[in-house]
Amino acid sequence: MKIVVFSGAGISKESGLDTFRKGGLWDGMSVTQVANIQSWWEGPESKARMLNFYNHRRKQCHEVEPNAAHLALAELERMGHTVTVITQNVDNLHERGGSSHVIHVHGELMKARPDNDPDTIIDWTGDMNLGDLHNGSQVRPHIVWFGEGLPEFDTAYSSATEEDVDVLIVVGTTLEVGPANLCAFHTNAKRVFVVDPDPPAFGVSDSHYGSRKQHPNVTVYATGAVEGVRKVVDELLADS
Repeated sequence: MKIVVFSGAGISKESGLDTFRKGGLWDGMSVTQVANIQSWWEGPESKARMLNFYNHRRKQCHEVEPNAAHLALAELERMGHTVTVITQNVDNLHERGGSSHVIHVHGELMKARPDNDPDTIIDWTGDMNLGDLHNGSQVRPHIVWFGEGLPEFDTAYSSATEEDVDVLIVVGTTLEVGPANLCAFHTNAKRVFVVDPDPPAFGVSDSHYGSRKQHPNVTVYATGAVEGVRKVVDELLADS
């Protein structure tokens, strides 16, 4: 089968990573302080605050492990299915869990890029500080901040909306953040699974700008990622 996974913070939460939902990462903190491109250009103090924020997130990512949901999705690939993971998460837990084709629509925490060359992406697993340079330019996290475009969106969207996709698995996301959510809403998959304790209303668009209609074949598991993904994977493996 050709399977597309569209994942959000809920799958990483079960490994112990903070989410961006209510009660998560942004509580008591202004998004503009740490995730807006305008803040980055406000000066050294603002840059340092943003770098420290992502240093903390990078450290936290090193301290956790992929959970059973990440491992189960990789199991589909090991069993011979073609699996593309499109994730809104910036951590590397899908890769560490065994998935080999992962598209990060919002960037990657373990990578960096210089201010003067957005196309140069370098691995960066430790702390990042003011004065850290690459080719003479300050480096910054390879994260998509508010006010910036999504360089991987076209690749992700094309993968998600191909006519021969058999299954779409939506896990751990509210589907509220666009344009990334269009990867799910515009699917041509024959079957859709939605896994989330508070599952979002799911439908597909008649056109890029049309109204949404209910997909004819949606299975919803109102559970956490570990429990729900296991159910999905078991069902797919039984059918294949």
